[in-house]
Amino acid sequence: MAETADTDRDGPTDGRETLAFQSVPLGDIESARSRHMWTRSAVHVADDGTLVVTGEWDGTVTARAAGSESLETRWSLTHPEHAVGITTLEDGGTAETVVVAGRGDTGTIAAYDATTGDQRWRYDTVDDLGEAVKDTIFYLPYVVDLEVAPDGETLYAAARRYERDGETRQWHSTVYAFAADGSVRWTYETDASPIALDIDASGERLAVGYNRCMGDHDTGLVVLETESGGLEWTWDPGTDGDRRVGDVSFDGDSIAVSSHGDKRGYLLGPGGAERWHVDLAVETEREGETLYAYPNHAVASDGTVSFVTGNTYAVGARETEHRHPHEHRLATFDADGELLWADGVQGFVHGLATDGETVVTPCAQNFRVRDPDTHAVRWFDRKSGSRGVEPFEGIATACALAGNTLAAIEEPVTYHDEDRTRGEYALHIVTLE
Repeated sequence: MAETADTDRDGPTDGRETLAFQSVPLGDIESARSRHMWTRSAVHVADDGTLVVTGEWDGTVTARAAGSESLETRWSLTHPEHAVGITTLEDGGTAETVVVAGRGDTGTIAAYDATTGDQRWRYDTVDDLGEAVKDTIFYLPYVVDLEVAPDGETLYAAARRYERDGETRQWHSTVYAFAADGSVRWTYETDASPIALDIDASGERLAVGYNRCMGDHDTGLVVLETESGGLEWTWDPGTDGDRRVGDVSFDGDSIAVSSHGDKRGYLLGPGGAERWHVDLAVETEREGETLYAYPNHAVASDGTVSFVTGNTYAVGARETEHRHPHEHRLATFDADGELLWADGVQGFVHGLATDGETVVTPCAQNFRVRDPDTHAVRWFDRKSGSRGVEPFEGIATACALAGNTLAAIEEPVTYHDEDRTRGEYALHIVTLE
């Protein structure tokens, strides 16, 4: 039986778009706390906007028909572990295969028939990364990102595993190229921590961003040739420490890079030539403290680049009463690096969704402020800025956009200084006009 959709969720009326979201409960999940948590949910919209697939912390993967009054369930299954990433292999915009990324003992990537949910193939990355040496979430094999070639026939994935022995910290990671039948075309292995993948429009180059480099691999950006996995070129912010890159995004022959090393945004040309860079949340002084925020996300399209920053941190201190002026901010720049517009996103953004013209941010808690007004999905016109916002009682932790269908995941949250739980575990869907 299909779930009953709640269609009474209207956005604000302060000049931005007012939309009616359909909502479906997703069951139970432990409430998030004051600090933002790791990725626990995933959502994907197929390119034609008719299929929405959710992945849950308990491994439940569900495909629903977008546009139907009840968001009818087409199928539901249990992935072998936490379902934390989803994409689709498609033919002419129609989803044929749903691919799910896992986090758990096996770090499983599995492909399912988009119509029936039947498993087509499975690959356990633990065979390459090695088994966890400690039974905690941070040590488990983790498929951090999935990317599909423009022809819809090749899947790229990045997986990693962390371990620590005393003062020695180490990452094991592999980037994969899979054919549609699940066979491995090639792999690229390093001892660094990958965080993001992106492929260029021609399908010939794959960018890999590494956010932690502690071993022999000592560069934040790697560009691979997709036919063989051969190395084309590398780039690094050249900063001290192991923090390097937060995200990567192609636009033509350019690559936008958000730098964890120096808290700047970069636009690079072929071979890594720097076209420009901008200060995003670089170190700044506030009443005797040195503050900064990490640029966590980047998305480039049609000559514009958008960057999102995260939480405020203080150099040499765990706590701070001050805020970096550019924390939790979405800033968009033109092809020359000139600021087009900037707007606050208020809470931590786990990831962006975009269809080229619209950028969507799922905003969770600001752990230093703990203001529930930060909980929302916000969407922006790439050239002009804010279009709309949908407040959530809980925190927004994932979103997807395709074919004008916007889907978002809400998770419940319980702040440490409150006795109440805000929000629910739910899927929210709306059509953007």
